[in-house]
Amino acid sequence: MTERKPPGVDFESWVDRQIREAAERGAFDRLEGMGKPLASADTPYDEMWWVREKLHREGFAALPPSLALRKEAEDAMEAVHAARSERQVRAVLAEINEKIRAALRRPPPGPPLRLSVFDVDEVLAAWRAGRTG
Repeated sequence: MTERKPPGVDFESWVDRQIREAAERGAFDRLEGMGKPLASADTPYDEMWWVREKLHREGFAALPPSLALRKEAEDAMEAVHAARSERQVRAVLAEINEKIRAALRRPPPGPPLRLSVFDVDEVLAAWRAGRTG
């Protein structure tokens, strides 16, 4: 909508004309999500919805880095319990241990980290015991 509303024209009729012309040009054909229900139709109204969506799209974390790493460590342990092979367990532990080592070398801002590197052999032994029992 690049043109301005002409003086003397009712705003509503001007908008209606813009919409009608766009529909005739096919501007509304094959829109993303066409024919699908709105994702937020059943959720209660949140006046800060756009802020939350923007933060999510930008990858902004609401937690301080030290707490975010603690949460990531918890998620890693859940991934270990769900792992189907020893290789997956080792990969998950290697990734989180690398992040923990980096945070221990240079502590992130925020609350104390209170994390130590996971003992791979110990976690694997517990994983194996959980698989057989």
